Amino acid sequence: MPNPRRRHSKTRKNKRRSHHALEAPNLVICPKCSEYKLPHRICSYCGSYDGIVYFLSEEKKGK
Repeated sequence: MPNPRRRHSKTRKNKRRSHHALEAPNLVICPKCSEYKLPHRICSYCGSYDGIVYFLSEEKKGK
């Protein structure tokens, strides 16, 4: 395969990498236990989603 004849400029390189930035996860508060969780997922602390308990965590089982 042929190699590039000239090197790409810093601007061109940075434009290509403009979408590589890290983003913080979007967290919401669980209405049942008030812990942070990812939206539209079961809470890993209390095991509930949309008012239904799907599992009990190990911490809750011991109590």
